[in-house]
Amino acid sequence: MPLYRSLGWELAGTRDTAVIPARSLRDLVPADPMVPAAGPGVAAAPPRLRRAAPDDAEAVLSVIGRVHATARDCGPITWDAASVTQWLADPYLYAYLCDDGFLIYRWHHGHSALFVEGAEAISAETQRAFWAHVGSHASIADQVYVRVSLNDPLWWLTRERDVELERHSRWMLRVVDAPAAIAARGFPSALSLTMPLVIADHDRPANSGRWQLTVAEGQGALDPVRPLTALAGPPLTLGARGLAALYAGTPLRSLRQAGLASGGSAGHDTALDAAFAGAAYMLDAF
Repeated sequence: MPLYRSLGWELAGTRDTAVIPARSLRDLVPADPMVPAAGPGVAAAPPRLRRAAPDDAEAVLSVIGRVHATARDCGPITWDAASVTQWLADPYLYAYLCDDGFLIYRWHHGHSALFVEGAEAISAETQRAFWAHVGSHASIADQVYVRVSLNDPLWWLTRERDVELERHSRWMLRVVDAPAAIAARGFPSALSLTMPLVIADHDRPANSGRWQLTVAEGQGALDPVRPLTALAGPPLTLGARGLAALYAGTPLRSLRQAGLASGGSAGHDTALDAAFAGAAYMLDAF
């Protein structure tokens, strides 16, 4: 990690694996009866799961993309169709597809456990259908290992507090092209801000300099500021590591206390924390 940090990389997100007794998935907590079962994220009818085959690669990519877009997730990557086709052709994987979700798992530790590589759904009904399907293996499997985010609905679906974090690892990020990275990143659609930034990036000189960050209508832009333009007060200054961590959603308070940010103001920190808020995670290995 010291080598990566010396080149401008910084901790960004997590890759987590949880474990749960398979029997706990056979009887999930019902939806709150005081909450109307209508609105976004609720399916009109119980989902119909079907086995996914290699020629479903494009459909799988479409569903996964819609799941992450709907959830406004931070961090998931998208594979090409050829890779997904190869993935689905693995005879040791069990994959299921429906209109708004994708489930994929395999046997683990011989045949004593299951490993769920993904249970990604838009609607509450599909999410429950996936876990009920996995739980139907409880007469054979003792435990279920699952790759999840720390905000996955699974943590709120079991009757007991028996979903445990089995493995927690951190991955790193490096911003190579600052204006392009800001333009490609999503931001809260209800938030607007304009503020100066100074970036000092020894290994990527094109990132260095004075910039104006603008966020509006869910989009961001980073534009260079002319050298003679006067700035009101000391602007927030970030190195390559601080920029990478901020980009991934790390609060400014943490960056300041770690020596990765200086200047700016409390108001700037509040606005930037709201703009870059997110819990970046990864379901894939690399």
